[in-house]
Amino acid sequence: MANEVTVPLLPCASIDDIETFYGVLGFHTTYRQRKPYACLAVRREDLNLQFFEIAGFDPEQSYGSCLVITADVEGLHRAFAAGMRAAYGKVLVSGTPRMTRPRARKNADGLGGFSVIDPGGNWIRVFRNPDSAPVPAAAPVGRLGRALANAVVQADSRGNAGQAVRILDSALARVQADDDPVELVEVLVYRAELATLLNDPQTGAGMLARARSVTLTADESARAAPAFENAAELDAALR
Repeated sequence: MANEVTVPLLPCASIDDIETFYGVLGFHTTYRQRKPYACLAVRREDLNLQFFEIAGFDPEQSYGSCLVITADVEGLHRAFAAGMRAAYGKVLVSGTPRMTRPRARKNADGLGGFSVIDPGGNWIRVFRNPDSAPVPAAAPVGRLGRALANAVVQADSRGNAGQAVRILDSALARVQADDDPVELVEVLVYRAELATLLNDPQTGAGMLARARSVTLTADESARAAPAFENAAELDAALR
């Protein structure tokens, strides 16, 4: 057999909240019912998700998750981000719901990915299709780059922002003269993102200020451009 289709069925506290949120991301409702139990189906192109409502469900305790495999991680992220900006005035990076940025994942053979955490606390994990992916980025060799890769696994994949913070704070406590300045910017901006996630705006603003104070050459500035794009999103979130 071939061409089978699997559709995840995920829990939530309110199908109303789920329907509104996924509408922001460009999904449309394909099915909805209240009786004999509340459930909802949404679709965006070939991406189908279904949800069932549980009275008293706590999204913070959810283990709901699924994988989305796509050839265009960045394009899907841009579309979701545009929907969030239109609806909320910013990309949601803290609380529930929220969305992480596309990053290479050490625990996914270096392939890029991002996660959407929806109002039900479900982690929709978007990964690049390895069959259509370019050669994955080489593993970082710098001290700060390795720390960043480990922190991304903890926070973006496992949802353990506290452990990611400990990894980055340890690395930042002993900045060395031969550290790659681009990696330093990337670590500082990601640390600011984690601070925002953990409702610590003072630390977040301080980390962004430190990132902008790093002296970079023209080539280094080009390499650091994605980190500074993230910094601009974080500025909006911190306001």
